[in-house]
Amino acid sequence: MEQYIVTGMSCAACQARVEKAVGQVPGVCSVSVSLLTNSMGVEGSASQEEIIRAVEAAGYGASPKGATAGETKADYLAAQEKALQDRETPKLKRRLLLSVGFLAVLMYITMGHHMAGWPLPAFLTHNHLALTLTQMLLALTVMIINGKFFTSGFRSLVHGAPNMDTLVALGSSVSFGWSLFVFYRMCGMITAGASNSELMDLYHQQLYFESAAMIPALITVGKMLEARSKGKTTNALKSLMKLAPQTAVLLREGTETEVPIAEVKTGDLFVVRPGDSIPVDGIVVSGAGAVNESTLTGESILVDKAEGDKVSAATINQSGFLTCRATRVGEDTTLSQIIRMVSDAAATKAPIVRIADKVSGVFVPAVIGIALIVTTGWMIAGASAGDAVARGISVLVISCPCALGLATPVAIMVGNGLGAKNGILFKTGEALETAGKAQIIALDKTGTITSGEPGVTDLIPAEGRTEAELLAGAVALEQGSEHPLAKAILRAAEEQQLKPESISDFRALPGNGLEGTAGGKRLHGGSGSYIGSLVKVPEEMNRQAEKLAEQGKTPLFFEEDGQMLGVIAVADRIREDSREGIRQLKNQGLRVVMLTGDNERTAQAIAAQAGVDEWVAGVLPEGKEEVIRKLQEYGRVAMVGDGINDAPALTRADTGIAIGAGTDVAIDSADIVLMNSALTDVAAAIRLSRATLRNIHENLFWAFFYNLICIPLAAGLFGWKMSPMIGAAAMSLSSFTVCMNALRLNLFRLKDPGKDKPLKAANIPLTITETIKEEQKKERIGTMTKTVKIKGMMCGHCEASVKKALEALPFIAEAVVSHDAGTAVITLSGELDEAAVKAAVEAKDFTFEGIK
Repeated sequence: MEQYIVTGMSCAACQARVEKAVGQVPGVCSVSVSLLTNSMGVEGSASQEEIIRAVEAAGYGASPKGATAGETKADYLAAQEKALQDRETPKLKRRLLLSVGFLAVLMYITMGHHMAGWPLPAFLTHNHLALTLTQMLLALTVMIINGKFFTSGFRSLVHGAPNMDTLVALGSSVSFGWSLFVFYRMCGMITAGASNSELMDLYHQQLYFESAAMIPALITVGKMLEARSKGKTTNALKSLMKLAPQTAVLLREGTETEVPIAEVKTGDLFVVRPGDSIPVDGIVVSGAGAVNESTLTGESILVDKAEGDKVSAATINQSGFLTCRATRVGEDTTLSQIIRMVSDAAATKAPIVRIADKVSGVFVPAVIGIALIVTTGWMIAGASAGDAVARGISVLVISCPCALGLATPVAIMVGNGLGAKNGILFKTGEALETAGKAQIIALDKTGTITSGEPGVTDLIPAEGRTEAELLAGAVALEQGSEHPLAKAILRAAEEQQLKPESISDFRALPGNGLEGTAGGKRLHGGSGSYIGSLVKVPEEMNRQAEKLAEQGKTPLFFEEDGQMLGVIAVADRIREDSREGIRQLKNQGLRVVMLTGDNERTAQAIAAQAGVDEWVAGVLPEGKEEVIRKLQEYGRVAMVGDGINDAPALTRADTGIAIGAGTDVAIDSADIVLMNSALTDVAAAIRLSRATLRNIHENLFWAFFYNLICIPLAAGLFGWKMSPMIGAAAMSLSSFTVCMNALRLNLFRLKDPGKDKPLKAANIPLTITETIKEEQKKERIGTMTKTVKIKGMMCGHCEASVKKALEALPFIAEAVVSHDAGTAVITLSGELDEAAVKAAVEAKDFTFEGIK
C-alpha cells in the first residue's frame, strides 16, 4: 500500500470526493482516505503522478508519504511525524483571535447597544444607515479573515462535491447577501424621504450581519477544538516515533564511534551501556543485561539478555554492558514496522464506516435542498422573507457531516494507539472491528498454548539411585544428540549447574535411542521397548511411564552397565499465562478449540492442563486451514498461531492473530500481532475491539441523532425560531463531542477481565469438534488402502470371486484383485476387521496370508 498526505479536506464529503476521484484512476485497485490523519492509502499499479493529478483535479492537494529509494529511517520517521503534525490548530487559533476582535465590536453594536443600551459615539446614535454600514464592514472583515471556508466551500460546489465548508459559506454568504439587500432597500427609503423611525423595523428585524460574521467565527471555534481533539488521538503514534533513537555507538576496529542512526548497516557491531536506548534490532554477541521492552510489549518486567538473545530498537538497557550485531536497520526494525502497521491501520477503513460514507456522500446536497425547501415553504406559509431566509440559513449551518465523518476514524485511531501501547498491533481498521465479533477461537498448540520448547517435567530414579545420578547419566549421553528432547535434558542440567562427563563410542540408533561410554561405564537411553530389551525394567516404573504418557509427556528410559538408572519425562510445557488467557476467552463467550498435530492422547492431556474443552488432534498444516473452514460454518472464527504451518489457517480465518515471537510468515499472514506473545493478550485484543466498536456505535448514534433532531428544529417544525448563530454553535459542538467521546477510550483498561460479558453467540452446536473429528475419520478411512496377501488364485474367475466377496463386506469400498501378484488392494470405508477379511477369503477356498 502506497501512502499519501492529502491537504485541503474539511469533512466526510471531502474524503468521499478524494476517494471517488482516485478510485477512477486506471490501475487503482483500492483507495482509502483518512480524514483524521489527512492520509490516503492506495493499492494498485497506477503511478504516483497519476494519483496526485487526480487528487488535485478534485480540488485538493497530495504528496507521497513514507520511505522512498535512498530514504533513511530518520527521513521516513520525519515524514510520518510531519503527516501527523497538528498544523491546523495554530492557524485556527490565529484566525479565531483576529475574528473575535472584530466580532466583539460587532456584537457590542448589535447586542450591547440595542438590547442593553450600551453607549455609542454620538455620530452613530440613531444613525441607522451608518450603523448598518459599520456592521457590514465588520462582518466583511471577519468573513475575509475566515476566507478559507468560502474558497474551499465554493470550490467544492463548483466541482459538484459540496462539503461542510459549502454549508458554512452558503449560510454566511446568504446572511450577508440578504443584509446587503436590506441595506440597499434602506438607502432607497431614505432617498424617498423616509424617516429613521420608518427604518427601525428593517434595521432591527431584517439585518443578519452579525450572523454572517458569527457563523464562520463559531465554526472556527469548533474546528480548533476538533483539531486539538484529533491531535490527541494520534498521540500514541507520535510517541512511538519519538522513541526512535537518533544515534548509535558502533564498534569499529576496537574503537567506539558514535554515528547517526542512518549510518548503521546490517552486520555492524554496536555497544549499549546501562541506561542507553538500543538503536537497531540485533543479536547480543557478548555481555549480559536486563532490558526494558515496555515500549514494544507494554510489559514493564525487565527481560534478561545474554549471548545469542535478540534485542529490539527503542528498548532500554537498564543494567549490564551489551555488545550486539545489527540484524535489522532502518524501516526493517521492529519499531519501524510497528509505526508502519499503526499508520497503515489509520489509513484503512473498518466495514462500519461504509454506513457513514454512504450518508456523507449525499448529505450536503440534501441539506442544501432542505434549506431551499424550508425557505420557500415558510414564504408560502406567509412568513416574512427575512424570517424564511433566517430559517433556511439555520438549516444550513446546524447540519454536521463532519461528525459523521469523524465518528469511526477517531475511535479506530484511539483504539489502535491504545493497542500499540500495550503490544497489540491491529494491521487494519477492519481487524480492530472484526476481532470483537469472533464467536469461535482456534488456538494452535505448539508455540501458542505451549512454549514450543520441550522441558524436563519429571525425574523418576530407579531404586537405589538419586535424581542427580539419573540426570548426570542422561546428560552425559544426550550431549551428543541434536534431538529436541536431548536439548531439554541439557537445559535441565544447566539449570542445576551440572557439567556432563565426556562421552566416547557414542552412537545414535534410529528408532531406538542412544549408546555411549562415560566415566568408564556403558550408557544406553531411549524408548521403553529398547531399554527393556537390554535390562529388566521394573513393572512399577513401566506403570509410571504409562501414566506420564497419558499426560502427554514423553518418557525416556536410561540404564548404566546393565542396571536401570530411571526415567526422565520430557514435554512441551504450558505457557504460564495460557490457562488464564483461555479462561478469559471462555468468559467472553468464545468457543475455544485447540488444533494440534499431536495424537489424541497428548492433545487430551495438554487440553486438560490448559483448560480447553475442545480440540482437534492429528491435524497436518494443510488440515488446519480445512478445520478453520469447517468451523466457519458455525460462526466467525479467529485463529491464533505462531508458525509457518499456521499461515494458511491465519489467512483463512475471519481474524488471524499471530504471536509476536512467531515466524515472519505467520506475522505477515495475520491481521493482529501480539508483541508480548501471551494468550491473555488475545483476550485483551478482543476486549479492546469490542470497546472500540461500542464507542463507534455511540459516535454514529450521536452524529445521526444530532442531525435528526437539529435539522427539523432549525427548520421551525417545532414552532421555535432558531437563530443562525445558535445553529453554528451547535454544529461546532457536535464534532467536538464525537472526538471527546472517542478519547474516552484512552481510559479503557483493556487487560482488566473484570467487566467481560459474553457476546451473543450464534447457534453453535455442542458437538462442533466431535463432528469435525468424525468427518476427518471418514475422510482418513475413505482414502486408506490395505493390501491383502492371498494364495491360490489362478485366473480371472478367481479374481472376480474374491473381489465380490471382499466388496460385500461393509467396511470395504473397493477391492482391486490380481491373481498374478496374489494380492487384493482394498479401499476402506470404515474400520478394518481383519478377521472378517480372512473369513471372506477362506470362504472362497483361498489361503489368507495377512494384510499390509
